[in-house]
Order: sequence, then structure tokens, then C-alpha cells
Amino acid sequence: MQQLTFVRRGVLEWRDVPAPRLQGAREALVRPFVASRCDGDMIFLFHDFSRALAAGAKAGVTDRAVCALGKLPFRGPFPYGHECIAEVLEVGAAVTKVRVGQHVVVPWAVSCGDCPTCKRGHTSKCELGAHVVSGYGFGDPTGGWGGMVSDLLRVPFADSMLFSVPAGIDPISIASASDNIPDAWRTVAPHLARYPGAPTLVMGGNAKSIGLYAAAIAVAMKSSRVDYLDTDRSRLELAASLGANAVELTPRASWFRRGEPVRKGGYAISVDASNSMSALRYAVRALAPGGVCTSVGFYFWDRTGLPLWQMYLNESTFHIGLSNPAADLPDVLELVTSGAFQPARVTSHVSAWNDAHEAFLVPGTKAVVDRAPLGLAR
Repeated sequence: MQQLTFVRRGVLEWRDVPAPRLQGAREALVRPFVASRCDGDMIFLFHDFSRALAAGAKAGVTDRAVCALGKLPFRGPFPYGHECIAEVLEVGAAVTKVRVGQHVVVPWAVSCGDCPTCKRGHTSKCELGAHVVSGYGFGDPTGGWGGMVSDLLRVPFADSMLFSVPAGIDPISIASASDNIPDAWRTVAPHLARYPGAPTLVMGGNAKSIGLYAAAIAVAMKSSRVDYLDTDRSRLELAASLGANAVELTPRASWFRRGEPVRKGGYAISVDASNSMSALRYAVRALAPGGVCTSVGFYFWDRTGLPLWQMYLNESTFHIGLSNPAADLPDVLELVTSGAFQPARVTSHVSAWNDAHEAFLVPGTKAVVDRAPLGLAR
């Protein structure tokens, strides 16, 4: 079968590889027909610093946990892709909730759904995973599960991992539901459910689509004010079109350096999608008393600093970690079905499946590729 492979910075190749087969009664084989580029993929698609990360870990400059992703983190070749919509082709004898022909979202992380960790909602840290992180799209360091831009994918716990695409929803519009959309959802939705109307701050940046999804979800859930800060004018324009108050960020501005909130009184909710230490600190400093900041950024450096004394005095909460789509997708898909949140507006370009080796190397907020499903009887 054909599988898209990351070779090195700026190089993706289609390669022939053996097709997977069912290896257990709880498994399914699916055929991806829509796939998208995760924001985090920018690290290796457009930059070459795997050796620098490994050397930094040895020198104590980068976090030593970086090496959990291999001796040379993000070094190719490895199967590419961990966001897809797929068609179910075959199911094991013990699969009861998933049927052949069904169109499904496949979460990026492998999870059983039954262990105590999964039941607490931390499905991306499933206790049955043999690695620090078990999932698709990064090769052996994450379990060797293959990549989602391929002709066939094996899903080990089909009933707990596969989520039906709602009727009437274009699969292309939720191409990123495997990771980036739920990643954005968890930064704002649970907090707005607890504190309806709470003002929200989003620091946009390297997590391009996640910051915009977060702003759109906050607007959809009727946050009283959604301030979106970014240095990129195209993303600012898009955020404004989504209903956010777009503020161009000038890092040298005195109000930014002092951590003064754009909104008087600060924010009950802030989101760091910047991957910038200065923007991260601003997102924390701009919190109202008792506020919560969630970061979706990758901070490899060992000395990433937070204003802990201010956080102590302000009774702030800071959260950072993996997305858990298998836990959050039911709520995410319900919000999409309502029509209040339209993730397709963040997509920058849609290309043919066979052009994925080029399409995912085109800059933009969200790159998507698609092909026709087989149309099996459902």
C-alpha cells in the first residue's frame, strides 16, 4: 500500500509499505480519505533541529524528556500524519459499536477506553501504551502505529477510539478533529461551561489553527469578550472574521512587557497558542483572580519561566499537556453539529490526496487533503 513518509525537513515522499492486518478481536481496519496537517508538525516539516534538541537535553539546556521521542527527536524517516477522517473497511469479532462503511474520526493517540487513566479522561496517556506517548504519525518512538496519510490504518480499540462523523457534517470541515480541534476545545469550553460568559484571551502564534479554533469556540460558547493577540496580520484578520477582537501584538509595547491586560480586570480564561515564552508569561499575567491559563505550546527549554509569585497571589491555575480527543470528541462534535462553531473557516487550503507530499509543505493555517471514500454499504 501507499504511505506518506516524512524523510527530512521539506521532504515528504509516497512509499510502498506492507498493509496492516487485524491482530485482535477489538480492532478495525480503516481507510483514511481526509487528512490534515497538525500545527505541531511544523516543527519538523519546516525546521531541522533534531540533533540540537538531543544535544541540548544532554547539556541540560532542553528538557531531558525530549529524548523520550527518540535519540534524535523528529528525525525521519517515519510515517506521516495523525489527523484523519476514515472509512471503516473491516472489524474484529468483538467490535460492537463500529460498522463497516462508517465514516469516523480517528484520534491521534491510542487508548483502550477501559483503564483508570482513560476513564479519568486522560486517554492520550492510556495505561496500555508501551511508550511515553502511543499514537500515529511519528514512527517507533510513539509505538510504530503508522501514519494517517496512508491507504490503510489499524485501530486497536475500535469501539473506544472511533467516532462517527455526524450526519450532515462535511468530513473535510472536521479534518482536524483527531487532534487540533479537541486541543482548542479543552482550552476554553470546560471553563466557559463552568463560568458562562467569562472573558477570554487567546495568544496566537505557532499553534496557528489551534489558537483560531479556540477563539472561534469561545465566540460560539458566548464568551462576553474574546481578545485574540497575534503578530501575524493574516491570522488577525481571520480571528476578527470569526468574531474575536483582534489586537496586533507588538512585543516591544510597554503594556505587553508589563503584562497589562488589554481588558481592564483581566481574563477568567487565557489560552497560550504562541510557543513564545514572553507571550506565555503574558497569558498568565493577564489572568483575573482565580483565572486559568491553558497552553498548547511545545516548550523544549529546561528554563522556561513562569511568574509563580504573581500566580500565587492571584490564585491562578496553569495547565499544559496533551490533547485527549477520545475523551472530548463527543462534546466537540456536538458543538460542530449545532452550527455555532464552523472549523472549516480556519482551513487555508484543500488539495487532492495524491498531492499531499506537496500540499503539507505549503504554509498556511490548516492544510487538508482528500479523496473519495469507497462508498461501502452502510
